[in-house]
Amino acid sequence: MTRHEGDTAFRVPAIKREHQVPEFIAGAPLHNEEMDKGTSKSISRAPTVLEDGSFYVDFKDGDMRNPVNFSPTRKWAITITACVFTSIVAAAVSSYTMGYSSMIRDLNCTLFQATLGFSVYTIGFALVPLVTSSFSEEFGRFPFYIVSSFMFVLTEIMIALAPNIQTVIVARAVGGCFGSTGAALVAGSIADIWLPHQRGFPMSLFALAVIASSGLGPMVAGWIEANPSLQWRWIHWIHAIVGGACYIPMIFVLTETRPTVILARIARRARKDTGDGRYRARSEIDKPCFMSMVATSCTRPLILLFTEPIVQGFSLWISFVWGVLFFLLDSVSSEFKDIYGFDVGETGSVFVTIAIGSLLGYLANIYGERLYKKHVHRKGPEARLYIACVASIFFPIGMLIFAWTARADIPWIVPIIGLTLFMTSAFILYQVVFIYLADCYGPYASSALAGQSLCRNTLATVFPLYTSRMNDLLTYKWAGTVFALIAAIMIPIPYIFFFYGSRMRKCSPVSRKVLEIEVEPKNPDSEKS
Repeated sequence: MTRHEGDTAFRVPAIKREHQVPEFIAGAPLHNEEMDKGTSKSISRAPTVLEDGSFYVDFKDGDMRNPVNFSPTRKWAITITACVFTSIVAAAVSSYTMGYSSMIRDLNCTLFQATLGFSVYTIGFALVPLVTSSFSEEFGRFPFYIVSSFMFVLTEIMIALAPNIQTVIVARAVGGCFGSTGAALVAGSIADIWLPHQRGFPMSLFALAVIASSGLGPMVAGWIEANPSLQWRWIHWIHAIVGGACYIPMIFVLTETRPTVILARIARRARKDTGDGRYRARSEIDKPCFMSMVATSCTRPLILLFTEPIVQGFSLWISFVWGVLFFLLDSVSSEFKDIYGFDVGETGSVFVTIAIGSLLGYLANIYGERLYKKHVHRKGPEARLYIACVASIFFPIGMLIFAWTARADIPWIVPIIGLTLFMTSAFILYQVVFIYLADCYGPYASSALAGQSLCRNTLATVFPLYTSRMNDLLTYKWAGTVFALIAAIMIPIPYIFFFYGSRMRKCSPVSRKVLEIEVEPKNPDSEKS
């Protein structure tokens, strides 16, 4: 598990200051100036003195500027506000598909062109976080939340006013870039303010916001499309209105949560207030140049993806799951329309199964968390995989039920049950992969997750492009069966890592380095991606 700045095991001797002027510390005479009203001096323990005479600036015990010491109310306000923005972005991904009919009519475009607007949205999720992670380390998370949420709203307005399909495709691509920037920061914000043993519930809430909203979005959009006076343009007007309403609390509720950025600001303030240039945050010591950070952010995820069997295996698995999910998001509407004669509003309601399946998966992961706490001392990170081993079996079963029962002579509720089982399993696998990789790669977790995100969203971009063609050639039944058989072939993946994951990690240079870092506490900013 990644060590955190707020963890008591991570403490190192340091000087803590808040608008203070020091006197004499560790035998190093410093300037003594007049103190402002209300300022105070707080020195706990002997300071760490570097070879050049500089001092580390660090949080004192219980310092409320440290994000892990925020009040529970403030932590939940930040978590919920960030998750709401994530849910809006996720809903915008899938609800777009419900406006195909009126968009094709109004813009005189083809189904493939409309589908391209759906696919390009996820390109931003695959590529942009590789670069923005370095920018967030340098400038903090808060500015990116504000800028990305504002630009996301503008791109939705651009789509709503689009005069042609080319404008829609460009706006969707740009909107995906900004939407991914904000959404990709949420997991980091949760890690900033919650200690490792506290993150289970907030991370589950984040996963629930991502996947459940992918179902709720089309459910609402279906009824908007069914109204002749609203249709596809108003789907995106609603996105813009809700996104704009969320933007206001984001300004006032969210704050900077990256500890290294906060400490660097405190150090700069101390240097300015005292005129003494020896105060340094740890992140400022031996800091690589910015371009080097960007290069590392872009290359390390790829290195882990191509050299680490654990990252490779789980990236392949969750990428397939994500690709099938986007395949279904693009085809479920037409399937229920063709087979059961559903209108666009009713087909939109079918997507509520995604939300229900996500909720059931969330409840299953609560039980999985209990299993983890019971067996972690014996199994290590592999204790996360108990529930994933079960989900890997039900995943292809749900797909087969959906594929083979979507027939006019079988009640529509039966394939709905299969779709719900599929989504329950998909939610479990999504969250388990996320947390397991974070546990295995500690300070390199963001790179490991960026690698699997790149792979996952690439398939999410590609799968919908051949949805209609595959269904035409194979029929809905056999297209779903092909995916179910591939999922069945992948069932052994969690079992292999459950039994042999610890051996693989011992043979991995990166995993050995993570173990060394956990044994000997180091700089919390060691992950530069």
